[in-house]
Amino acid sequence: MRAPGSQAGSIRSYGLFGESGQLPDVLHCETIAARSSLHSWELASHRHTRLHQLLLLREGRGKAWLESGAVPLARQTLVNVPVGDVHAFSFSPGTQGWVLSLPDELVAQQLAGEPALRQPLERAVAVPVPAAAAAPLTSLFDLLWAAYGEDGVAGRSLALRGLGTAVLGLAGRALAEASSDAVESAGSRVLRRFEALLEQQFASAWRVRDYAQSLGVTPAHLSRVARSATGFPVSRLVDARRMREARRQLAYTTASVAAIGELVGFEDPAHFSKVFARTCGCSPRAFRASVTQPAGRAFDGPAAAARRTKI
Repeated sequence: MRAPGSQAGSIRSYGLFGESGQLPDVLHCETIAARSSLHSWELASHRHTRLHQLLLLREGRGKAWLESGAVPLARQTLVNVPVGDVHAFSFSPGTQGWVLSLPDELVAQQLAGEPALRQPLERAVAVPVPAAAAAPLTSLFDLLWAAYGEDGVAGRSLALRGLGTAVLGLAGRALAEASSDAVESAGSRVLRRFEALLEQQFASAWRVRDYAQSLGVTPAHLSRVARSATGFPVSRLVDARRMREARRQLAYTTASVAAIGELVGFEDPAHFSKVFARTCGCSPRAFRASVTQPAGRAFDGPAAAARRTKI
């Protein structure tokens, strides 16, 4: 299904949808039904030259066409549309919710001291809002809509600015959290792929850049993902996997330390012993002695073996 009114040359620029004038008030707040029901529950492709819009579905469903593509809308979905972004909507009849239109200068003013919210609010996006975050956002929209209808009441403009700013703040927070979750999910996928690749390549001489290149990411990105998930850099994770195999070889084979080092990717025996000692707390020979001691002698682990052995 194409976006309503998406034919070439048909995209219009409005203040509010279908209106050529600029916003005559501090902000504008209306229900989804108020305007869409007049157009068969469809709002054709258009853009706003000076307005930032936030839409929250309370009940019902629909579809949004944003510059990133078509997005399904359901209950408790928040839609963010920055100034100038082309968008269109189609709603099921009876859909409930609100549309808040904020002058771009008000948005810029309020976000001047909130850099963490500026970036998520600069992208046209539709995200489901968790119930815990949707409840206060819904209450604020309800209060804002009620205040908007109080023409001539003292303090109306002040109330609208305050409530509009509060909605902007909570919406920005919800968008930031959704963006963070998406990054975390993508990071989890990268980490799983890295772990699988590590099982295949730990015995090779691959460096961090080799793993990153094979995964199609930058070394810096792979390192951020690894640190975020495990607390350690990629190089430490690679060394840890190599040393796990080295310990297994030391415990269950009679291969020399140099041969085991080469088996797990170290051409230099001295370097292998240094990394093993740093990772495991003792030298390879001390570890082997601790796990192959004669029967009847108490096993006291590689740390004690390291104390008895000159490393």
